Amino acid sequence: MKDVSFGQFYPVDSFVHRLDPRLKIVFLIAYIVAIFLASNFYGLGACAAVLLLIVIAARIPFGKVLRAVRAVTFLVLFTTALNVLFYKGETVYWTWKIFCVSFEGIIFSVFLALRLVLLVICSSMLTYTTTPVSLTDGVESLLTPLKWIRIPVHALALVMSIALRMIPVLMDETARIKNAQMARGADFESGNLVKRVKATIPILVPLLLSALRRADELGDAMDARCYTGGNHRTKYKKLRFTWRDLVAFLLVAALIGGVVAMKILLPAPY
Repeated sequence: MKDVSFGQFYPVDSFVHRLDPRLKIVFLIAYIVAIFLASNFYGLGACAAVLLLIVIAARIPFGKVLRAVRAVTFLVLFTTALNVLFYKGETVYWTWKIFCVSFEGIIFSVFLALRLVLLVICSSMLTYTTTPVSLTDGVESLLTPLKWIRIPVHALALVMSIALRMIPVLMDETARIKNAQMARGADFESGNLVKRVKATIPILVPLLLSALRRADELGDAMDARCYTGGNHRTKYKKLRFTWRDLVAFLLVAALIGGVVAMKILLPAPY
């Protein structure tokens, strides 16, 4: 749980932190599109260079950024192994029944692993550099046109904000419950996979009850403060575009254009 970076904010005064949250959300969507548009290592290299520039401008330690990758290490290794064993290419190194290891399969697996790593890091950078309140305001502002068709945009943004705020709380609650169960003699490390899954039940049940209790207390607190939703509500901090947002917009436009050009001019490596 300590490796979960989504929903965690890293407080520091940087160029990226001061960007408009609406632009950062759009930037993330455009960056993900650029990653999937990249069909060769040159395109991925351009995406990685832009991401490195963002990390440096955000003044976030590289160790904290790479910690987000640790949470999906098993997924990256699992998908890489599947692609290496089942991707059939022209240059075959080893084959046995349905398994086949080829040069094209190795290249494709490395390409896919790099793409997953970039996706995880860019997603974590959004929450590292944006507070939950700012992120909620940005989402609500971007979804404003949906109000015309009677969709409760403010309620959706509020649910997202509460969910982001609850992630670190539930992480601390999970660690506390686990330590309490270990003090009572619970064993979470030994045994096969089935036994380890069963051993998590004493953690999941109290955690679920704690989450329901916190949700009930939050609902009572909102009712006691006469919360009525987003009707005629004002903002303490109004979102405004600045010259920093223009620089970021030009950067993402250059990235998309460069990736598309590389996709057209340069062949895929597999």
